[in-house]
Amino acid sequence: MVKFDQTYRKEVNITQPYIQGETEDEVRRKYHLDKVVKLGSNENPYAPYYHSKNAMIHSISTLNRYPEDDFVNMKKLLADETGLKPENVALGSGAGNIIETISKMFINEGDEVLIAKQSYRLYREVSKLMGAKVIEIPLTADYQFDLDQFEQKITDKTKLIWICNPNNPTGTITDASKLEAFMDQVPDNVWVIVDEAYAQFADHLSLANFIRYIGHKRVMVVRTFSKFYGLAGARLGYVLSDPEAIQAYDTVTEPFNTNRTAIAGAAAAMQFDKAEIDKTLKKILGDREGLVESLGLLGFTVAPSQSNFVFAKLPEGAPDATTVVDELMKQGVIIRDCTPWGYPHHIRVTVGTHKELEFFLSKLTQVLAN
Repeated sequence: MVKFDQTYRKEVNITQPYIQGETEDEVRRKYHLDKVVKLGSNENPYAPYYHSKNAMIHSISTLNRYPEDDFVNMKKLLADETGLKPENVALGSGAGNIIETISKMFINEGDEVLIAKQSYRLYREVSKLMGAKVIEIPLTADYQFDLDQFEQKITDKTKLIWICNPNNPTGTITDASKLEAFMDQVPDNVWVIVDEAYAQFADHLSLANFIRYIGHKRVMVVRTFSKFYGLAGARLGYVLSDPEAIQAYDTVTEPFNTNRTAIAGAAAAMQFDKAEIDKTLKKILGDREGLVESLGLLGFTVAPSQSNFVFAKLPEGAPDATTVVDELMKQGVIIRDCTPWGYPHHIRVTVGTHKELEFFLSKLTQVLAN
C-alpha cells in the first residue's frame, strides 16, 4: 500500500482503499476475449426499468438547475413507503457516501466502533479514517452476527455499531429475534447503523424490522437504489432516522449530494415500474434457487442467501478461491474471491440472468475438472 508523507492526516496511512471487482472491459482486454459475464458486483442485470430510464433521459433538460424540489419530492415518496415522515429521510450519493457521512457525524478520535470481521469493508475503513479504534468480531459458524460477543465488547467508549443485514459477502441474515433482543440491550449513548442494501431480496417475515426503533433507540437505517432498483451507476441511497439525526446528517453532508437524473430515475421506478420490478424479483429469486442447487450438485456448500448473490464454499479438493476466480476470469467470467474477508475457500456470485448463470456454471465445471 502507498505510504503518504506527513502532510496527510495520519489516518490516511492506516486506511485501505476500497477494492472494486474487475470490470468487463479490463478482463476483455487482458485476456483477448469476445464475451465476458460480470457476476462480481451484485448488480441488477435487468435494470434500468422502462419508466425509470425515460425519466432519467427527460431530466437532462433540467440539469442547469439545482435539484431542490427533487429532494423534497423524493423524501416524501420514501417517507410514504416506509411509514415515516419526510423529516426522517435524507439522501446520499449511494450507500457508500452515506456511510462515510455517518462516520463524520459521530466518530471522534479514540471512539470505539464495533463491526463484524466478515462484512462490508467500508465500515472499517471510514471508521479508521476518523480515528476510531475498530473492534472486529468474527461471524458465527453459520454466518450470523455474534451478538453475544458484540454485547460483551460494548464499553463506555463505544460510539457506533455497524450491522449489515443481509450481510455482505455472506448474503445471510441474522435471526430477527436475536437482533431485537440485542437492540434492547444496547446502551442509549451508542448508535446502531444498519445497512439494508439487500433487504428487498430478503424474506421480509424473517428480516428484523429496525425502522420500528426510530425515535426509540439511536438507530439509522441505510438503503440504496443500486441493487433492487438497478441504479448502481446513478448513485443514490437514503438513510432513515429520527429528525435530529437527519438534521445532523444534512449539516455534515455536502449540499445537494445527489443529482436530478438519479432522483428522477428512482422516483419513476418507485411509482411506475412496480409491475416490471416484481417480475424481475421473481426471476432473480428463482435463478438464485437454481444457482444454489447447481452449486450443491458440484460439491459446493452454499450459505442460505437472502440477497441477490450467493456465497459458497468450494468442494473438497478444489484449488483455493483465488485460483478458481483467476481461472474463471481467463474464461470470461468475473466473480468475487472472498479471501480478503478471511474466506480463502469461498466465492461470491451475483445472480445474473439465466443465460449468464448457465455460462458461469459451464466454465466453472471446466475449471474444477481441470
